[in-house]
Amino acid sequence: MAPGFAWARARARAWAARPGFTFAQNFSTSLLRYLTWLPVAIVFTSNVAEPYKIAGPSMYPFFNKERNETRLQDWCMNWKLNAQDDLRRGMIVVFWNPLKPESRSVKRIVGLEGDIVRNRDSDVWVRVPVGHIWVEGDAGSRDSRDSNYYGPISARLIIGRLTRILFPFHRSGSINWRDHPENPRVIKTQDMVPQLLL
Repeated sequence: MAPGFAWARARARAWAARPGFTFAQNFSTSLLRYLTWLPVAIVFTSNVAEPYKIAGPSMYPFFNKERNETRLQDWCMNWKLNAQDDLRRGMIVVFWNPLKPESRSVKRIVGLEGDIVRNRDSDVWVRVPVGHIWVEGDAGSRDSRDSNYYGPISARLIIGRLTRILFPFHRSGSINWRDHPENPRVIKTQDMVPQLLL
């Protein structure tokens, strides 16, 4: 028996009038079954993971590659569980925008606490404070307002990590942030430790 046919039969049986029940009673019983899962879905999307739409050009060309050909935007899996733990350079994170606290932004982690980063728009070097990260968009200064504009952000602002591309389907799959090239404007502190010990 085809799975689609079995599903249709099960739905028909669920909606079939039961003796002594009116349509309203059948409908309310079915609705109650579905509504019992609503709190589970809300807790899951609030604390574990949610689909997230990438809006804007700041992460081009990694996201929204076809933005010039189509109006479709990329959808990704935003993994929220323990999002602030074990942060690495190259990860793509979702965080509360420090300039507009009611909105969220998506950027790539370029520097971690202790790193020394040269601002993209000037020759100013900045040491990333403890508990902070340096984030940048892949598109450059013209299309991305990031740490080059507002400085390092607190790691506590992070609310998720993008782990998979969900849509468009021809690009769906895991996001491999480890292959992203290192930024030449970043001096990593762990690279300096052996020199300091000599």
